Amino acid sequence: MPETPRRARQVVTLSLVFGAVLLAGAATGAWGDPAAPHPRPSGDAAPAAVATVGAGQDPAGAALSEQQAEHLIGATGDRWGAYYSAREYAEFSQGLDGRYLGVGLSVGRGQDGVTTVSQVLPAGPAAAAGIAVGDRLLTIDADQADRLPVTEVVARLRGREGERQAGSEVTLAVRRGDGEVREVRLRRALLDSQQVAVERLDKGVVRITVRAFTSGVAEQVRAAVHGAHGVVLDLRGNSGGLVEEAAGTAAVFLDGGPVGSYQERGGTRELTAPPGGDQRTPLVVLVDGGTMSAAELLTGALQDRSRAVVVGGRTFGKGTVQQPSRLADGAVLELTVGRYYTPAGRSPEDVGLVPDVPASGTEDAGALALRVLAGLGTRT
Repeated sequence: MPETPRRARQVVTLSLVFGAVLLAGAATGAWGDPAAPHPRPSGDAAPAAVATVGAGQDPAGAALSEQQAEHLIGATGDRWGAYYSAREYAEFSQGLDGRYLGVGLSVGRGQDGVTTVSQVLPAGPAAAAGIAVGDRLLTIDADQADRLPVTEVVARLRGREGERQAGSEVTLAVRRGDGEVREVRLRRALLDSQQVAVERLDKGVVRITVRAFTSGVAEQVRAAVHGAHGVVLDLRGNSGGLVEEAAGTAAVFLDGGPVGSYQERGGTRELTAPPGGDQRTPLVVLVDGGTMSAAELLTGALQDRSRAVVVGGRTFGKGTVQQPSRLADGAVLELTVGRYYTPAGRSPEDVGLVPDVPASGTEDAGALALRVLAGLGTRT
């Protein structure tokens, strides 16, 4: 697999942080620069880094320069490893507090390779410019979106080095259906993340959209489910987040039992749901190629436990756990420490999860989810 550019790796890793040991993590509506080559440290950096840390050791407290840390990541072949200065990590960690810098939209990519807008934050810059869910994203700052990794598209939405400040601009070309191409210039802003959106439909059906697993999400989902006769849990474009929140969300729908497991240094941790969850209300989970990491853990748990019907497209395929360690100068080195597994022992790494009911490229997956839910009946 091609080496991931440093900036792309940083953004996606922080967006997908997963595990109780992690310091921070949230989806931020921003995904790095495939045209820019990965920085190549000088040849004498790797031996120094490896000698300082040692293979498999926790680098916490080590005196590593950025160059040494980057070379250590490259030497181990860690796809998701990343180095952050203290300032970078603090900026990205804002998501835990429910705020992030961006333009207020998320994107996804279907099997046809088309990049489309999957979510728009109300009152954000994208919404104010008239961008809507389903619009095709053609270019971002003059580069064709479909030719960029989706991680790079999101990184540019949030802003690359020197652009990560409120008021900085990004130019998009979008098209709705067969309409004309429209160029839109957006100014980034500090936004409230609003990770959970609830829509109450006819016959007691509730559609709950979870954009990322940040603090408090599980309780928001629990409150939304109360009194529902049927639930569509929409995880499309959900790039992961905190494992406690993903496991807590699974527990809303499970009466005890396994949720999954994940590795960390020193062993394996089992995730279990406490007794008392709602196992009666019909449930459909909606996923796509933007459903990642902790969102895949949740999906796999509900699928393996036969608690939900999974509808949509194959998920992203990130099944690894990263652990951040603070270095001597306050910077953070994040390294992969293992994989996580669903209750049936599956790892989504590289392959993703296959939905029970796949949506065709031209089919409205949201409408399909509602039809599947209707076929399950509703709780009375």
